[in-house]
Amino acid sequence: MYKRRKPYDLSYTHFVGSWAWLLHRLSGLALIFYLCLHVWVIHTLTLGPESFNRLMAFLTSPLFRILEAGLWGVILYHAFNGVRVIVVDFFGGSLSHKKLFLVLIAVAFLLWAAGSAVIIGHIH
Repeated sequence: MYKRRKPYDLSYTHFVGSWAWLLHRLSGLALIFYLCLHVWVIHTLTLGPESFNRLMAFLTSPLFRILEAGLWGVILYHAFNGVRVIVVDFFGGSLSHKKLFLVLIAVAFLLWAAGSAVIIGHIH
């Protein structure tokens, strides 16, 4: 078990659960931002096909392909950490939450690498 060296040492560096919680919240905020952006892009369909096609040409640039790979990573992290939270909360996994976190994040990373290769492979 980890013991704090000082009574005021409140850093996140030694607490896997704290980092997982913080990153889960940040990834959730990023997904909310993406959802708003997605709704705005779909809204441009109401402005006519020319404006939508212009916007889609901009959004298929190499920069946005790289951002899509990042979005894929955020989705995977949020989903796999959500599975970890469910296992810890409902199935008594609190004793092994660190190992479960590492295993699920490793699986998410492998899926991210495979998916990112496909996404970035479509850059022209």
